[in-house]
Amino acid sequence: MSVVAVHPVQVSFGDCDPAGIVFFPNYSRWMDAASHQFFRHCGLPAWHSLPDIPHCVGAPLLEIHTRFLQPATYGELIEIHTSVDEWRRKVFIQRHRVMRGETLLCEGTETRALCVKPPGQALRAVEIPGWLPERCGGPAQAVATP
Repeated sequence: MSVVAVHPVQVSFGDCDPAGIVFFPNYSRWMDAASHQFFRHCGLPAWHSLPDIPHCVGAPLLEIHTRFLQPATYGELIEIHTSVDEWRRKVFIQRHRVMRGETLLCEGTETRALCVKPPGQALRAVEIPGWLPERCGGPAQAVATP
């Protein structure tokens, strides 16, 4: 069973558009923060501090899909429920469910690659070590993709 981390967000006035609802790019910002918080919740240090992945810079975003169902507005407390749906050889897919109580406001998926950037070299994706999905409640074996 995959780990689910909950990231609370207090919607501020500046998060809203002139109509008084959350401006849609803020959901992406909050999902990104929830992605990083997910790994902290699983007990991992910051990406650049991982001892057995030298020169790790993190897990940059490759693709995002978002579906909006209900609006959120100023003053509301919402929660982003984050998990990993799928582990592949070099990428993983995270799911985010933005909730206000029991109401689903928004859901999204992010495809991210685990990347390193050694000095003087280009950024590149690396294989996800087996311990990472294990630590995050996923399968020990990553799904192979080309």
